[in-house]
Amino acid sequence: MELTNLNIIKSLLNKFGLYAKKSFGQNFLLNGQILTIMTDIAEISKDDHVIEIGPGLGTLTQELAKKAGKVTSIELDRNLIPILKETLKDFSNVEIINSDALLFEPSENTYKVVANIPYNITSHLISHFLQNKNPPESLTLLIQYEVAKKLCTLNPDMSVLSLGTALFGKAKFIKKVKKGSFFPVPKVDSAIIHISLYEPSEKEFIGRENAIKILNLAKKAFSQKRKKIKNPLPELKEKLTALNLAEKRPQELSIDDWENLMIPELLKIVAMQGDKPFTT
Repeated sequence: MELTNLNIIKSLLNKFGLYAKKSFGQNFLLNGQILTIMTDIAEISKDDHVIEIGPGLGTLTQELAKKAGKVTSIELDRNLIPILKETLKDFSNVEIINSDALLFEPSENTYKVVANIPYNITSHLISHFLQNKNPPESLTLLIQYEVAKKLCTLNPDMSVLSLGTALFGKAKFIKKVKKGSFFPVPKVDSAIIHISLYEPSEKEFIGRENAIKILNLAKKAFSQKRKKIKNPLPELKEKLTALNLAEKRPQELSIDDWENLMIPELLKIVAMQGDKPFTT
């Protein structure tokens, strides 16, 4: 069943009396080449367990199931479960879970995330997996184009989102995907990104707890991101001056600058906020 064929998509939806719901961010992919690019970039093999968020009709799921050892597909819309059971009936290595992906806690130590995710949960979803105590090896995602650009931009216009990602792994912009590649046609273009998480052996690796501490400091600084960093962090003015950072704006700091701020006396002023998402 060619699930990128518009007639087949409409036929399936009609058969089950369904339609694409804006509230769930449902836009079904029509471009089969995008599926190939995503699975290739993710380097899926039979040794892999892949977690997919928002499988929809099972379009990407089928391609993942052909290459992976196991696929866990998490779908929030219970009305799509009967369709998924039909389109994925020939794949014994697929597990369908009707749940909220933001509440999902991976049980296996090694896995990859590959997904065409709803625009409205992008930042929260990325945060959920990067900050998870059991993080994935990588995330290969089809997300809103503007968010993809922001996520992959570091200096000179960093955001909490790009910083939060860079502390855990390396984000790469792969390909822009025109809005006409989806049904229904969304208002904006999309893009494929790939985030490869740092391993403990890599010099960029700073650990989950340290990364979250830096993020908590950054969230306070970015609360007034158009002002010099000494304004939202007045109690750190002396330290910031010593590091030649006081006259910079938060978005102008490099990853090294943020990591240099991670010293005990600076972090005392930042109350741990838990694993809250980085969204700006």
